[in-house]
Amino acid sequence: MDLLTVNDRSGHYPPSYYAAHAKHLEPFAEAQGTLDCDVCVIGGGFTGLSAALHLAQRGYDVILLEAQRVGFGASGRNGGQVGQGQRVEQEELEKMVGPDHARALWQIARQSVDLVRDLSTSDLVHADYHPGIIHADHRERFVRHSHDHVRHLRETYGYTNIRALDREEMRDLVASDAYFGGCIYEDAGHIDPLEFALGLARMAVAAGVRIYEGSKVLSLTETDPAKVKTAKAEITARFVVMGCNGYLGRLDDRVASRVMPINNYVVATEPMTPERQESLIRGNVAVADSKFVVNYFRFSDDHRLLFGGTESYSYRFPRDIASKVRKPMLEIFPQLADIRIDHAWGGTLGITMNRMPHFERLAGNILSLSGFSGHGVAMATLSGQIAAETIAGQAERFDVMAGVPTPSFPGGPALRTPLLVLAMLWFSLRDKI
Repeated sequence: MDLLTVNDRSGHYPPSYYAAHAKHLEPFAEAQGTLDCDVCVIGGGFTGLSAALHLAQRGYDVILLEAQRVGFGASGRNGGQVGQGQRVEQEELEKMVGPDHARALWQIARQSVDLVRDLSTSDLVHADYHPGIIHADHRERFVRHSHDHVRHLRETYGYTNIRALDREEMRDLVASDAYFGGCIYEDAGHIDPLEFALGLARMAVAAGVRIYEGSKVLSLTETDPAKVKTAKAEITARFVVMGCNGYLGRLDDRVASRVMPINNYVVATEPMTPERQESLIRGNVAVADSKFVVNYFRFSDDHRLLFGGTESYSYRFPRDIASKVRKPMLEIFPQLADIRIDHAWGGTLGITMNRMPHFERLAGNILSLSGFSGHGVAMATLSGQIAAETIAGQAERFDVMAGVPTPSFPGGPALRTPLLVLAMLWFSLRDKI
């Protein structure tokens, strides 16, 4: 099953709110003939676009190949939340890799948020960064852990842009009886992800990157220089950066055994008045809750609630995404029973067993960076910058990320679909307990 086409039309963005309102780029040509470059980047999402941009800014001749359109995949469809920290909390990372390594991972995560915020200020990026993300606990027993986490970040890491929320404060910020407390990251934030991706593409082109769309990579030969083949082109490159995430397919089974694609779904309501928006979520912050199958939501710049979540037991999108997502949305906000849903869409992201990104040097001149596990707006963007500096000979941050073990999924790529079904059934049940 080709996830690039099973749910979407070739060459077309999904029917998302983002695609309906974006300042689109003219399509880029398909790669043809024999091409040469310093670096070939595979994938036109946050990782690939950021890698291409930062490599070109360093003076490298860069070709970027995108199978569909730039920002077509998870980068242009997600909830737009720019989360602080790694996908895994620091306390767990300290147990996983030790305190020193965990501290280095924290610094990298902080840098990822800073990078998104800084890039968003470019005149070529038509997306504003809005600060604030609330972590909302859907079980009362989780609140103590969240408050302990706040103390740990403040006391151990000197991170003061976070504060604990009790039930009353949570209820004041998020007009829902579903949550018992949590915390707020005041410098994390949210952004229109497709506009951000398109802005990165504009910046990359301005820096000299050659972008080709409709150019699915069929094979990658690990030679020096490497050979990358599409249906109509063969590219010779000194280096290759793979930023494929959930749309990798079987291009490299070593990565596919560690990064599994899953689907997630988002809806956009009709526009509300600014007053109604403020009555639901104060201060235009984003929210993500404590469920394993996370509910995440925020408002768009034109006052639509963007609500994402729910599980999927198949790689095919449901026929009625709107109804599927409306159910958890009304569990959080029953006062929206009268609201119209204007857009509903799905997308495919890449997850790992331990929910940490998978960085791997597949050969001396080939890097793969993927598996952002729903935490990719910031980390995938930074991973592109890290890929660029690694190719330039500064591999310290790459080695910090690659030093986190990412176990293979049992059975490898062949068993990913049945494993996905079992896992999502289990975690869906656990969230209800």
